[in-house]
Parts: sequence; C-alpha cells; structure tokens
Amino acid sequence: MAAATAASLGEEGIEGNPLLQDFQFPPYDAVEAQHVRPAIRALLKTLENDLEELERTVEPSWPKLVEPLEKITDRLSVVWGVVNHLKSVKDTAELRAAIQDVQPEKVKFQLRLGQSKPIYNAFKAIKESPDWPTLSEARKRIVESHIRDAVLNGVSLEDDERDQFNNIEQELKKLSRKFEENVLDSTKKFEKLITDKKEIDGLPASALGLAAQTAKSKGHENATPEDGPWVITLDIPSFLPVMQHAKNRALREEVYRAYVTRASSGDLDNTPIIVQILKLRLEKAKLLNYNNYAEVSMAMKMATVDKAEELLEKLCSASWNPAVQDMEDLKSYSKSQGASEADNLNHWDINFWSERLRELKYSINEEELRPYFSLPKVMNGLFNLANTLFGIVIEPADGLAPVWNNDVKFYCVKDSSGTPIAYFYFDPYSRPSEKKGGAWMNEVVSRSQVLSHNGAVRLPIAHMVCNQTPPVGDKPSLMTFREVETVFHEFGHALQHMLTKQDEGLVAGIRGVEWDAVELPSQFMENWCYHR
Repeated sequence: MAAATAASLGEEGIEGNPLLQDFQFPPYDAVEAQHVRPAIRALLKTLENDLEELERTVEPSWPKLVEPLEKITDRLSVVWGVVNHLKSVKDTAELRAAIQDVQPEKVKFQLRLGQSKPIYNAFKAIKESPDWPTLSEARKRIVESHIRDAVLNGVSLEDDERDQFNNIEQELKKLSRKFEENVLDSTKKFEKLITDKKEIDGLPASALGLAAQTAKSKGHENATPEDGPWVITLDIPSFLPVMQHAKNRALREEVYRAYVTRASSGDLDNTPIIVQILKLRLEKAKLLNYNNYAEVSMAMKMATVDKAEELLEKLCSASWNPAVQDMEDLKSYSKSQGASEADNLNHWDINFWSERLRELKYSINEEELRPYFSLPKVMNGLFNLANTLFGIVIEPADGLAPVWNNDVKFYCVKDSSGTPIAYFYFDPYSRPSEKKGGAWMNEVVSRSQVLSHNGAVRLPIAHMVCNQTPPVGDKPSLMTFREVETVFHEFGHALQHMLTKQDEGLVAGIRGVEWDAVELPSQFMENWCYHR
C-alpha cells in the first residue's frame, strides 16, 4: 500500500509515516514508537477493505484467490515484522505500550482472515477440481497448507465456540508477549558490582575486559580490566565465563541462582503466566478436537507425538550411562584437586570442573581459541565456504539500507554471474539493555513473483541476529567456538530463505516449511565448523 492510499484514510499521523511508505528496505532508522499505532490501524483498515473485496469476488483460481490473498498477508507480515523486529533488538517502554495497544486489533484481523469461509471453500474447491493433478508441487502445497491452517485457526467452529477460541488466541498472544518482556527485564535487573580482585580469581582476560567495559557503561568511568571495578550481568557473554572459570564458588552460586530464577518472583513473576498459558492451550486443543496441545503443535510438523517421544526415549537410554560416568569423572577429578565440594557437586560447579578436566585431558582451553576466531575472520571463512558450496558471492552493502544500530552490517548476496539474489542484515553483539537474548534468523520479505517490482521478482531479505561477545576496547569481537557455531547455524537458516528459486511467495524460502524441517540447513552449516 503506497503512502497515498494511507493518507487518503485521513487518520492523524499517517502523512509521512515511515511504516506506510513504499519501501524496498525497511526504514529502521526512522521508525519510532509514535508511528506504530497510527500505521497499524490505517493498515488494518485498508486490509479489511481488501479482504471484503476478496471475499466478494473470490473464485477457486490463482488470480482470483491466491494472488490477492498473498498481497494481504504479505503486507501485514512485512509491516508488523518491522515493528516486532525493533521490539526484539531495540526495546523501549514506549514501543511496548504501542504494540500492546494495537496487537489485539492485529490478532483480530488475522483471526478474521484465517477463519474466512469463502477463502477456505475456494481452496477446497481447487483441491477437489479435475485440474488438481496438473498443479505444480508448490501450488499443491499452498492449497493443502491453507486448508490445514484454516482448520487449526478455527474455521470450522461456530458462534460461541468460535468466540471462545478467539478469546483464547488473544489471551495467549498477550501472555507470551508479557512472558518475553519479563525475562528481558529480569535479565537486565541483575548487576553484580565487584571491587575486590580476589572475588573474581580465575576469570580470563576477555571476561575481565568485558566486565570492566560494562562497569564503565554503568558510570564507573575509571574501571580497568586489571583493577576493576567489574560488573557481572546475566547476559550470556558475562554469565558463562563466571560459570566456567570463577574459582569463587559463592560467586558462581549467586550468579547461577540469579540466572535460573529469572522472572520467577515479584512483579516479573512468570509462574502464573505459565500456568495460564498451559490451561488455555489445553482449552484450545479441546475446541479443535485434539486430546492435548502437543497434538495441535505436531499437526504443523513432520513428526508425530509418538515419534517425538520414541526419539527422546532412544536418546535418553543411549546417553544415560555415559552421563553418569561423566559425573563420576568430575567428582573424582575435583576430589583429586582438593575441592571441598567434590562429594556434593552442584549445578554451579559442573561447568567449572568440566572446563578444568577438559584442559587437563585434551589441553583445550576455550579462551586460548578466541584469538583465532575474531569476527571478521569468521565471517570471511563463512562467506568463502558459502562461495565454494553454493557458488554465491557475499559483499558488504553498508549504507544501502537503513539499520537500527551502528554495529549492524548489511550484505548483498550475488549469484556466480554477479546478479543480486538476496540481502541480509547481521546484528552480532549482545546489548542486554534493549535486545532479547538468544540468536535467530527472520525474514524481512520473501521472494515473490506476485509482489514483483517493475516486473522483476521481489528478492528475499533476512535478519540474522546473535548475542555474542562485543568488542572490548579497540579489539574486534573474539568469539568462543560456540559463538562461531551459532553464526554458522543462523546463516544456514538465512541461506534457506535467501537461495530459494521458488517464485510462489507463500512457500518461498522458509515460508510454509515445518519447524522440524527448518532446522536441517542450520545443522548442516554447523557441521562445517568441525571441518578443517
């Protein structure tokens, strides 16, 4: 929807709203919390009109059903995707409040779309038509997925049951948003200021550098890696070195307990939220005629509940005895080192003694590996590998697209003839004050013929987000091997999204791929980390 369409809606704050411009790359540098409410409301108004028009004119054919439907779903997912992405990487109280206000309206529209009988019936008619065998695999998949998803969205429910289902969906969305916010806030809340060097004995130079840099950012401007003060947080690059290297057992215990009890007390307690989510998921499953929520979840995956349980049992029986043996090894080794906790190893001891035993047995010290894995070197290796495997060339394209933080890099992916085929953003470092933990890949837009621009197919764009150790001082980010694996993993997801040759936008890239299948390319890329 171009800005002109939006302006004609006459709602305040629409004119010049960056979320409603016709953009190729989202205006991440211009979107602010104040833009969210007017943009989402104006967009929903337009899309409701488009949906009514589609329902009125729908026929069981591609041009009269699938193409207009793709335009509606895509428009919403792109704009909402921008807002949601900013909440994940640049969270503020104002953005939260804006999303909280419009999310129910957005969910209401999605339910209305997912439960549309005219659209559902048109898809069923395509499946039952004599032309069905002649459709391409991609088109068959779109039809079958839509029929299945409509049922899971409650299309077959009537009146009271449908109302109940919709209320459950609204509540679940609200609860899961609140759950995430509580985890982020609780992670942010913990800070351990240390002034006595004896307390952090054993911490490697990289961890001391980060802890001093964190202390500086908290107002201790004279902090140095050698003399402190140091600030430990629950952010993984700060938390993990304490677990692995701090000789001070009381510090390990304090930090460990703080980490595993995040969002479990006071205003940020997620316990009642978890209970409520479980209750509502079961109600939802029963409404859809399933025995439990696991069955609903598996309806969209390759595996079944039985197969998943069978695999877990196999893994458990194969790994149990070696795990017991590992614990025995740790006990006897820590005892040989005169550790007072040897007979009572606890959760906050296991990482520490595992590291010591690993150093002894294999002469492997994670910290000594870091200098080999500076971020520029790792990315160079990754891009060369992608070139060897897939014949693609990845070039920096910083400045071509607006970004949300100065550390974000932007890249163009080209085929062997030098033609651009995709783009991606890479946001590597942890920013505990505004960015949620973990690592993920998300689509910005998918490849699509229907949404082509000036006759050329729309190219896919991805986000790759990690939370690795930030650079300390003027050194580049020196990564642990796990962080290297994470980058390769997320890049595997990004490649599946970006290298697709599928022009049907509804099943291009990672769209419409089952969750348990989505993990294959990412695991495949991880394996190269162990390859010489």
